[in-house]
Amino acid sequence: EYCSSQVLLKSDAPTGDVLLDETLRHIKATETAETVQTWIELLTGETWNPFKLQYQLRNVRERLAKALVEKGILTTEKQNFLLFDMTTHPVCNASEKQRLLKRLQESVLERWVNEPQRMERRTLALLVLAHASDVLENVFASLADDKYDVAMNRTKDLLDMDPEVEAAKGRGTEMIWAVLAAFNK
Repeated sequence: EYCSSQVLLKSDAPTGDVLLDETLRHIKATETAETVQTWIELLTGETWNPFKLQYQLRNVRERLAKALVEKGILTTEKQNFLLFDMTTHPVCNASEKQRLLKRLQESVLERWVNEPQRMERRTLALLVLAHASDVLENVFASLADDKYDVAMNRTKDLLDMDPEVEAAKGRGTEMIWAVLAAFNK
């Protein structure tokens, strides 16, 4: 299966993003190449393999939330849930959220090419991640019913494609398709 493909490091040049650079260091440090599925588990902190804990990213969600707070997209609040306080990170920059929603909506309605290899890679990655996060319906929720149906059907067609076949077409989308395959597993 494609999601069991091994991740090979092409370059360890710093990206300027703390989490990405830490990820590159972990990938470089592995003695044997790991699969896409294994890296997803390691990078999300969802592995229980004691032999691989040194490759796990620590506090990923908290660090991502902190970075988005620093960029002014999220804010930090304490909410009381009966017996305990919990830190939450609601969206404070609604325009940035709307920009992303509009980008995804337009990509499947107005700029639809029906060929994933012609799609912008970032948009394809966003669609895959929205699907994997189970928020894809929310992306199209504000659309009129007929446009919602078109958007969902086109996206379903895209997500139902064979990741191995699509990755073989190149254009630097191999990792995006491998991630989709891992989430669809």
